[in-house]
Amino acid sequence: MDKRPGIILTSLDLDRLEAILDALPAETFPGKTELRAELDRAEVVEPEDVPPDVVTMNSKVRFVLESGEEFCLTLVYPQDIDGSADRISILAPVGSALLGLSAGEQIEWPRPGGGVMKVRLVEVIYQPERAGEFRR
Repeated sequence: MDKRPGIILTSLDLDRLEAILDALPAETFPGKTELRAELDRAEVVEPEDVPPDVVTMNSKVRFVLESGEEFCLTLVYPQDIDGSADRISILAPVGSALLGLSAGEQIEWPRPGGGVMKVRLVEVIYQPERAGEFRR
């Protein structure tokens, strides 16, 4: 895999995501190892200090897959998936890939079943921290 861009996480997102991963058996979430590695390599900042163009949990983002398909989705915790088409779980491969990216960055992420996909973040449309929501 190519060198991955640096990622930034808030301390709140990190704490919540680590708790979710600790509770999930690896066999129920094939991407657990990759997401854990992302959390481990991230620069961690307080919610008040996260740059406004970084994907945090509950951010609404616009991104493009290598196929050219463009999406506008909100990155959510697994318990917040409610069947709406405008949300993506952090446990989905694309959701894991988006976490911590800055606008304009691209990452290669493992596909379930083998190979890699490229995901490019176009923009962060809404970020809770940018809106002053630091403890969501």
